[in-house]
Amino acid sequence: MLIEEIMKTDLITLGPDDTVKDALQIMRDERIRHIPIVSTDGTVVGIISDRDLKTNTPTLVNEQDKRHYDLPLSQIMTKNPIIGHPMDFVEEVAVLFYENQIGSLPIVSNNQLVGIITETDLLYKYIELTGAHQPGSQIEIRVPNVPGNLYEVSKVFHELKTNVLSVLVYPDKEIETNKILVVRIKTMNPLPIIEGLNKSGFEVLWPNVPGIDI
Repeated sequence: MLIEEIMKTDLITLGPDDTVKDALQIMRDERIRHIPIVSTDGTVVGIISDRDLKTNTPTLVNEQDKRHYDLPLSQIMTKNPIIGHPMDFVEEVAVLFYENQIGSLPIVSNNQLVGIITETDLLYKYIELTGAHQPGSQIEIRVPNVPGNLYEVSKVFHELKTNVLSVLVYPDKEIETNKILVVRIKTMNPLPIIEGLNKSGFEVLWPNVPGIDI
């Protein structure tokens, strides 16, 4: 999946000469936590977050402290932020978020800001991709790490006419030569599937149902 499919394009931006007060007001009114800072030609020159504002604005305000609210954003913004491209893959962008500990990513094409993606957007997309927001059951299956095993497992679901919402593959921490398949299915009763997998010789790790030999 490409970033252009999930990025927000209804953008709210500020300029480097706008003030801390401007950013605070927009974040409160729009209920957002990140604002790209762009120059007059549309180039991204920085980004400001609610954390930046909290760090640079006093909790108790007196006449002297009020000067903090008139600071230009150029003085507190993160300059030359990490940026993405609309054709980047969602998985690659998730790695960027993790490795750089960032909360948002401006999306740029031809040096122009065209979108923004946040960690919340990525989390929700993960929920959608795994089908966790839909009613269903999750089954974890240990299989040898050899070609064709996913196909063999899928035949059990096909034979029992069970709709598969998602399939994830993880390393097996206990046995390096195996993989763990995490399959989410569109049924609240996984017992027939568990029995079918067991009869086909697969090891079901979860759910561990009493009375079923797994």
